[in-house]
Amino acid sequence: MDQPTAPVPPPGCPAHQAGGRVPLHGREFAADPQAYYTYLRHFGPTAPVELAPGVEATLITDYAFALQLLQDSGAFRKDARRWRDLNEGRVSPDSPVVPLLSYRPNAMFSDGAEHLRLRQAITDSMARVDTNKLSRTTEQVSDYLLSQFGSRGSADLLGDYAKQLPLFVFNELFGCTADIGDRVVFGITGMFDGVNAEQAVGVMFGAIGELVALKRAKPGDDVPSWLMEHEARLTDEELVHQIALLLVAGNEPLRNLIGNTLHRLLTHDAYAHQGGLIDEAIDDTLWENPPMQNLAPHYPAADMEFAGQKLHAGDLLLVSFGAANTGPALTAARKAGSNRAHLAWSAGPHACPSKEPARQITVTAIENLLNKLPDVELAVPSESLTWRPGPFNRGLTVLPAKFTPVQIVPRPAPARKEAPVRQEPIATGGRGERGGVWSQFLNWLTR
Repeated sequence: MDQPTAPVPPPGCPAHQAGGRVPLHGREFAADPQAYYTYLRHFGPTAPVELAPGVEATLITDYAFALQLLQDSGAFRKDARRWRDLNEGRVSPDSPVVPLLSYRPNAMFSDGAEHLRLRQAITDSMARVDTNKLSRTTEQVSDYLLSQFGSRGSADLLGDYAKQLPLFVFNELFGCTADIGDRVVFGITGMFDGVNAEQAVGVMFGAIGELVALKRAKPGDDVPSWLMEHEARLTDEELVHQIALLLVAGNEPLRNLIGNTLHRLLTHDAYAHQGGLIDEAIDDTLWENPPMQNLAPHYPAADMEFAGQKLHAGDLLLVSFGAANTGPALTAARKAGSNRAHLAWSAGPHACPSKEPARQITVTAIENLLNKLPDVELAVPSESLTWRPGPFNRGLTVLPAKFTPVQIVPRPAPARKEAPVRQEPIATGGRGERGGVWSQFLNWLTR
């Protein structure tokens, strides 16, 4: 009788050496995360992983246990000040994953009554976003970005389109003036690109602080003003951190969702023969290639046993949306037609509060692009595409495409009640730019 063979770690994985934790950083993991998830499932519902050199975590790979953790806010807490390895010096404050995981006074890192107060302010304010206005804004931003490369007949649909569109749409929803919007774009882009990240964060928070002061003095029909009006009575510091959370947490996943869905449409011919191809492609992307594949950090409130493993208070636990969504147990659910039972939006009290606006932006952005560039196709072999390394997000580095050149003209735009665009250098580390990309968009709308 044949003996079962031991699972083989993916190529390049240090788990080839006995006792090694499985790394979720490096280009090997980025190239084929599903091979890693298949291997990790052999550990059981949880697996020992390394997020960066010296940063250990337990990854929940099973759908049922992931859902249990996400819904149990009593046993598992979000306040990152509980992170024992960071508190006891085993994780360096300089680690590249610390900025994303470390505590900030916002809804993502709060628990109990404080979380409910901050979360309610966010959900109530986001619920006031007019869906028709959101579609118009997304179409205007889409047209502007298409106008920048449409006449060339080629583009990087990630850098030229998917990466910039969420930033511009959120700037409009948040009522950013030209100069503030330029610095928000610079700050968020720098944070995720890892270039002068510390300076980028400073620029972003400085711009948001000015935005809060501006809206205190002159409220508008925008998200920051609605947050200020809310019965939660947020302080200026709380406002800055909730706005930063919405801008950062909204942009990176949305960038990847648009990019990953476009990638799927351009590399899977089957969608061309289906009705509602965009909605179908978005759902399939959220199942199989979610924009944030490993995140939702939690900490046990006390020593416990979970999923057959002993955990200590303050251990870092992450949910693998990428693994949980593609596990064998989910195959039946998808076949039964439960096409939105995935965990890509998370679940429980900390589930994404803006999934409907995010989906609407994605549908509108892709629909407008396909309408304007009906013959768009991938410009390179699909196997030559590369994915950004890192344990958390799932996004391409570039998405080269080609199409018949087109000319795009701006859609009519309502007048914006703000001062004229200031054509002054923004704080971008001495590059000497006159204005910035958000200023250029506003000028294009009103020309």
